[in-house]
Amino acid sequence: MAKADIDSLDTPRAQRRRLPTLGMSPEAFGKASEAFARFMGTPQFLLGMTVFCIAWLAWNTLMPESLQFDPKALNFTLLTLILSLQASYAAPLILLAENRSADRDRVEFENDRQRAERNLADTEFLTREVASLRIAMREMATRDFIRSELRNLLEEMDETREAGRRSEQREDFKAMQRVAVKKAVKKAERTAQAAVEQAARDAVHHPPTENREDA
Repeated sequence: MAKADIDSLDTPRAQRRRLPTLGMSPEAFGKASEAFARFMGTPQFLLGMTVFCIAWLAWNTLMPESLQFDPKALNFTLLTLILSLQASYAAPLILLAENRSADRDRVEFENDRQRAERNLADTEFLTREVASLRIAMREMATRDFIRSELRNLLEEMDETREAGRRSEQREDFKAMQRVAVKKAVKKAERTAQAAVEQAARDAVHHPPTENREDA
């Protein structure tokens, strides 16, 4: 028997339910309490409570005593109990709604903090990337540099083309000079040859006078 008791002490007991549990989940109960607390802060609730209290007091004051259910002689005990009961239930419900709102605000604050940290990390990463791109762009040719280089290249091509055109014109002029010189030389040669031929013909047709007299 003692050994059985020792073995039972080594084994934890299963948890027993002594009080009945409600079928409503804590989340649904919390939402209902928030809705009730939110409704209690509306003008409709205040106006309804005011009309209810006025009607209650007027009925139990102006109506005959046989019809009064909460007479004035008892200082409206039933109305006082009802309002006290409402306040006793309203206070915990409002506290529960405030606690849920505080938890929700805490979760939202944590999410905002994490989002802010991610945004800060992304901003720092983008800043580093932009800085690295700027450093890399310093070593690369910019648009203005490329334009200036192309402009210089075009100017050099124009100068080369102009120089080639001038050299071609100079060569053409030299060629024309050579042709003119050749033509002048040929003309002079023809003129000299014609003079020699004319002299030879004159010598044949008109011999010298001294030779004739000797003959």
